Formats: sequence, C-alpha cells, structure tokens
Amino acid sequence: MEREDIKSIIESLLFVADGPLTLHRIQEVIDSTSKEEILSIINELQEELESNRRGVRLVEVAGGYQMRTAKVNADWVKKFLGGRPARMSRATLETLAIIAYRQPITKAEIEAIRGVDVDGVINTLLERDLIRAVARKDVPGRPFLYGTTQQFLELFNLKDLSHLPTLKEMEDINLPNIEEEIPVESTDEH
Repeated sequence: MEREDIKSIIESLLFVADGPLTLHRIQEVIDSTSKEEILSIINELQEELESNRRGVRLVEVAGGYQMRTAKVNADWVKKFLGGRPARMSRATLETLAIIAYRQPITKAEIEAIRGVDVDGVINTLLERDLIRAVARKDVPGRPFLYGTTQQFLELFNLKDLSHLPTLKEMEDINLPNIEEEIPVESTDEH
C-alpha cells in the first residue's frame, strides 16, 4: 500500500473515531503498516494541518490522537453549536484538582484537604465521567480510591497525567475570577 493511501486511511479513522485513537489501535486496523510509519504519517498530517491553516488540528491527547477544532475557530464553532459550554463550580474544580494531583485518593482524604463534605461534588464528577473509583483502600471500611479518567484527559487536553501543570506553572497562569463559575470546555475541542 502506498504512503498516501495509508495517510488517507488514517485521516478517515481519526475523523470517525469517537475519542482519541491510539497508535496501537490504528496499527490493528492497518496491520500491514509499522507503528513507526504510522507515527511518521501522523506527524506529517499534524504539520500539514497546522501549516495550511486548516480548521482542524491533529493533537495528541489522552494517550491517543484526535482531530480538534483550531483555537482560532472556537468561537465560530460554539456559535454554530449554540448553548453554553459545560461549567464547573469552584468547589468542583478544587476537588477535581485534588484528585488529579493526589490520585488515588479517598473521599475522606479529599475532605481533610478541603475541610468540607464532598459527597455532592464526587457524585457530579462521577456523573460527568471525570473521575472513577479505581480501587478500595486496604484500611477498615475499605473506602473507594478515586482517580481521573480518559474523559478528564480529553477535556483538559492532556496527553497523560505527567502533563498536568506544575505549581510554578499554575502560579504563572492568569486565572479567571474564582467567585464566578469557571468554564471547563477547552477552546480547541471538536
């Protein structure tokens, strides 16, 4: 199979995938092609989309690759889709940050850090598929240990947890007024 044919197939797979597509999954579909060649083609596609100022970008996120709206077009896409983006309250965002940085962590440990009950917030994060129970802690009562999900990585446009901002990077970020609700929808989503 010629390289341009493989590129076309990969582009089609990325277009129809309902989430990030892993290199391994692409190779399962195009089994006659090595992972190295697939990665080379993905890099080529990324460069083409970026350099030609196309409306989509190919980004590495949540352990795979996904087509996403170019940031410069995000407002137009939001206008087209209508409605407001999903929002996250300060309490929800704080709890999610604690889980992301301290995972796996129990509800009691989160409450000790935050100083308030987090039952409702935990339920909201579970419903939004941003966290999940990953295990039970080996202590009396065997409480659930919580961790983040692939959906969390996708929402915050992270390749993996090692790409969470450091404390120094967080200090440099100009955060919005935390008294208002904080949007969590990335501006470069599809």
